[in-house]
Amino acid sequence: MSLWLLNQFSTFTLAVITVGGTVVLAVAGSVLLRRKYPSLAEGEHNDMVGVTLGMFGAIYGIILAFVIVTLWTQLDSTQTIVATEATDIALITRDAAAFPPPVRARVDSALSGYVHAVVEDQWPRMRAGRPAYGATADKLEAAFDALQSYEPRTTREQVFYEEAVARLNDVAGQRRARLTMAEQELPPLLQILAFGGALVLIPLTFLYGMRRLRIQLLFVASVAAIIGFSLLLVFVLDRPFAGDLSVSPTPYRQGALARYWVP
Repeated sequence: MSLWLLNQFSTFTLAVITVGGTVVLAVAGSVLLRRKYPSLAEGEHNDMVGVTLGMFGAIYGIILAFVIVTLWTQLDSTQTIVATEATDIALITRDAAAFPPPVRARVDSALSGYVHAVVEDQWPRMRAGRPAYGATADKLEAAFDALQSYEPRTTREQVFYEEAVARLNDVAGQRRARLTMAEQELPPLLQILAFGGALVLIPLTFLYGMRRLRIQLLFVASVAAIIGFSLLLVFVLDRPFAGDLSVSPTPYRQGALARYWVP
């Protein structure tokens, strides 16, 4: 469900729904509770409610900060993995320039097929949370076959051959890491703490009584807006390959790899 929402709606739309919806529900809940219990406006229990809000707010703030920082770090790591994989592929194409034309052409063909398979086939699958491990396996295997079937004849070819093999091994590892990141999501326990905590903290603000209704609603709406925006960040950062803030396949189209996309 979360992947569908991220891929169907813009971040702005999700922000309006999440933040706006949280604020509207919080304000409505506060008004209804105040009408049912008019004595809340006297603030008889403000001391106790204030202490409880402060304690719960501190604990919930730490949990949200931990979750958001973790997800942001995960997104940054995923971007690094993608950029490194694309860079290693580009370096292999340059190392292959030292090989005889038939070998170079075979390596180029395999790498071109791999890059196209990643962007055109595997990326949409990763956005949907269903990465296919076999989608690029054949193309990567073809690159390994091209190098394994070649025997360097000169010292110069040997040096570039060893570099190309080492980088191709790195590409295989980065591909595995990229696919693993595409399947990861926030553990259920942290999801419960992040979203369930809001269901505890926001209703507590209803109990903090103020004589003027507008001031109380402003207080409730402010807390709800901050919590709603924090939950929005958790929602959009949870999946690194889905939504407007997702990791882009652009590195596979730039630099030395751009020639693989020339019509």
